[in-house]
Amino acid sequence: MKLIFALLTAGSLMADGPGKLESKYTGSDFELTADPNHAVWKTVKPVYAYNDRYGKPVPGHRTELRSRWTTEYLYILYVCPYEKLYMKPDPKTGEETNKLWDWDVAEAFIGSDFENINRYKEFQLSPQGEWVDLDIDRVTPVSQAWKWNSGFQVKARIDEKKKIWYGEMKIPMKALDAAKPATAGKEFRCNLYRIQGPFEPQRKHIAWNPVNAESYHTPEAFGRLVLVR
Repeated sequence: MKLIFALLTAGSLMADGPGKLESKYTGSDFELTADPNHAVWKTVKPVYAYNDRYGKPVPGHRTELRSRWTTEYLYILYVCPYEKLYMKPDPKTGEETNKLWDWDVAEAFIGSDFENINRYKEFQLSPQGEWVDLDIDRVTPVSQAWKWNSGFQVKARIDEKKKIWYGEMKIPMKALDAAKPATAGKEFRCNLYRIQGPFEPQRKHIAWNPVNAESYHTPEAFGRLVLVR
């Protein structure tokens, strides 16, 4: 996936995306399981991503998204149906994988700055448990952005029989907003995505809020992630 910051110009602005994901408070942090049937996830209301970047349906890839939060962490759970996985042949889960977006991934773009919307954080997770995080703005080259380290954790597992992979992220709140604490009612600008399959034109792109552009890096189309009790 290319980071096309040049598209983020005044002439390409559009209204904010309508999507809202409520992140449900939990009183204590928990270990990652990537299991939607785990007690911490079973009662959480999901939202779904089932369209491509331009709002057209992507059959067979309806992706379930859930979120929880504590004062210290934001959690995001992905349930990802697939046809055939396209994965890096030599996965390394103990270190960051640059250009992970060349393979199958789930992604979260999250920003706390509502004035400079071109500043946000990007988190990616593969079905094999690889990860990468980036500190994004429209002027920072990717060669520098991916060197940022949020300290986030990931968990992934694959159910080959059901043809679903599950991914879970645990993101430090201080990596999203170091200035203001996490409290109920706090909102983040957010979009959630998937990439699945080999290079174009075979690749499938699934976006929670369609961006109506080639690049997922279209913050004008982001929705909202809201912390709720």
